[in-house]
Amino acid sequence: MNTTSPFSFLQSLATRFQAPAWVVDEGQQKLVLFLNHVLMQEKEAQNRLLRKKGSVVHIRWGVFALDLLITPAGLVDRAPSSAKPDLLLAVAAESPDVVFQSVLAGKAPPVKIEGDVQLAAELGWLADNLRWDVEEDLSRLIGDVPAHTLAGLTRQALAGLRQFLAQAPRPPSAATVQSGAAPMAEPTKASS
Repeated sequence: MNTTSPFSFLQSLATRFQAPAWVVDEGQQKLVLFLNHVLMQEKEAQNRLLRKKGSVVHIRWGVFALDLLITPAGLVDRAPSSAKPDLLLAVAAESPDVVFQSVLAGKAPPVKIEGDVQLAAELGWLADNLRWDVEEDLSRLIGDVPAHTLAGLTRQALAGLRQFLAQAPRPPSAATVQSGAAPMAEPTKASS
């Protein structure tokens, strides 16, 4: 049985491929615009960030890094390269597979946090409470009914994917392999 992750190819490609500087720059700028779009939909989120205006957050995941400056409007902008970060957020899982599974399970991936505790608490509140209203944005483009239908289909597809991943066989753990014990099978349910 093949136990390699479907993302192992992407991970090896990401470590060998270095994106041009202009692609990284444009990608970061688009991410900032998206974050501000989501923040502007929730006044409480802006108020919470406003308390920490001028703070710099350094986000890192593998080769991806981004420094965000909290603006006086309660939004974010890219920080100057000379800015000293007040908070470091580093995704502890290097594998895209682990991050993807965490997100599908509705959990945040494991993150290493260093620095300003109050800023970390505000960002934690944002992570727990701030959501992008995709359906609302879609309705502006294609109308209310098609947006609602498409959002419903997407929710059903994601629920099916979560259920499939929950039932997928897991590779044996290192402890099981070292001890030589066979993994225990779940008992089958008798049908009535």
